[in-house]
Amino acid sequence: MLSFYSFFLLLLSLSCGSDDPNPGGGAIDGVDMVLRNGVVYTVNPEQPTAEAIAIDNGLIVFVGSNSDVEAFIGSDTQVENLNGKFVMPGIHDVHIHPLEAASGSIVFQLDPNENDPENFASAIRTADRRNPGTGWLIGWGHSLYTLLEANRPVKEIIDDVVSNRPVIIMEETSHSMFVNSKALELAGITGLTNDPVGGVIMKNAQTGEPNGILIDNAGNLVMDIAQTPDASTRSMDYEGLTQYMLPLLAQNGITSISDARTYWKRDHHLVWKQVESDNLLTVRTNLGLWAYPSEDDASQIETLKNLYSNDPNKLLKINQVKFYSDGIVHNTTAAMKSDYLIDLFGKSTNNGLNYFTESRLASYLSALEPTGFDFHVHTIGNRGITEALNAIEQSGSSSGRHRLTHIEVMSPSDYSRFAQLNVTADAQVAGDFSKPSEWGENEELIGAVNSQNIIPLKSLKAANARITLSSDHDVSTLNPFVGLQNAVTRAPQELTLEEAIKAYTINAAYVMRQEHLVGNLEVSKEADLIILNQNPFEVNPNQIGQIKVDLTMLRGAVVFRR
Repeated sequence: MLSFYSFFLLLLSLSCGSDDPNPGGGAIDGVDMVLRNGVVYTVNPEQPTAEAIAIDNGLIVFVGSNSDVEAFIGSDTQVENLNGKFVMPGIHDVHIHPLEAASGSIVFQLDPNENDPENFASAIRTADRRNPGTGWLIGWGHSLYTLLEANRPVKEIIDDVVSNRPVIIMEETSHSMFVNSKALELAGITGLTNDPVGGVIMKNAQTGEPNGILIDNAGNLVMDIAQTPDASTRSMDYEGLTQYMLPLLAQNGITSISDARTYWKRDHHLVWKQVESDNLLTVRTNLGLWAYPSEDDASQIETLKNLYSNDPNKLLKINQVKFYSDGIVHNTTAAMKSDYLIDLFGKSTNNGLNYFTESRLASYLSALEPTGFDFHVHTIGNRGITEALNAIEQSGSSSGRHRLTHIEVMSPSDYSRFAQLNVTADAQVAGDFSKPSEWGENEELIGAVNSQNIIPLKSLKAANARITLSSDHDVSTLNPFVGLQNAVTRAPQELTLEEAIKAYTINAAYVMRQEHLVGNLEVSKEADLIILNQNPFEVNPNQIGQIKVDLTMLRGAVVFRR
């Protein structure tokens, strides 16, 4: 096999596009693998396409023609005849919740399309019977608006069927929780409890008592109690990652991810470390440590610094922090520059909320960026987006590779600031809600003007912003080809297919600080690549989402074959 030193010397004399692959005249030992007779889309502007790739010791050692790759084939070389199939770099998903989606601690699901909250009783009763005990019963999946239509405090719906144990159910977007009286009791929440930072405890208008709906961070605080880590929760999380999520990522051609909300108080980082220690990690992973809005700043900053880990030789890195600037539009908690047209909470202000204010976010940036952390900031409303950009500007950031994610309702005056501040615009368009045909659903909350140009990809691209596309799974499908399809068919705010692929590959590699290793296919980079059953440039744009991955490779090793 070709040694590293032989490979290095070969690079000095070999041009990947040369007509003579072996100008020195000496024999070249066979490499580990050759892929030939394919359509290789490199995402490398210096050599956009090729027919063949040679891989040795996990590295790409040749990208070029079928005839020239012959020089790299030896008696032990595995040769794959692609028969015209499409090859591209591995997909990066820089906003995904793999451990949360795979956790075995969530044991039942409610129907998000159910309109009558009273009908949830049957599913909750069944879940209690199938999961006996007195510990927390955790579910997921309903719509907040179904609960808001209830004719009585919704905690009573659960109390009627499960009163002897705490129950907490996460709304489909994760931005509110549905709980019973026992859960409120264990969390110490009463009619006298003030709203936490970044959250709302909904209360009965007549009695002033909590009604069982906890909005944004109010719900997160109770879920932290419900998911207090122990050996059992860590085991369930480990099994969910290794048996379900990692194979699913490989099946979808995803070779790099950023865990967008690593709850270190729930030991999520320790689970990831164990998976890596056991050599079961099949995806490059950057953890985004969750910044708890209710924590003391000095203490939390010190904890985050101590958790930082950025070993360049490891697949797992702990080098990002996830902040929420605001909530979401349909909760009326996304931070807007004008008031919502509907008042759900009866508070003194009705323009959304902040988990982290502009000044507080700037303070964290100043404290943590020197350690090496990059910030991943949830921003949905136009005020939240402006404030996060302001915080990055105020911090004097110079070396950070920060990104704002979701970026749904944006002031046009902020488009150009992404390029000016070197901030990446990260968007999720795989969900139907992001399609232009669905934009009108927000009008009753934020008005017609604010409801136009949701996730303005084309405008941002025109303003030279670096764009990444991601899934936010399990809010939306993690299938990146659905995301590609929606990105190129969402006029008037669409991307070209070339731009969308770049957003899922080399742009995202930059965000993960690994563009020198992966993100495109060129000599000397590590062989993270995928083979597709169809060429996305040759299918109807509305059919891109049906493309399947035939093979996924990480560091030259096959981690999935269909």
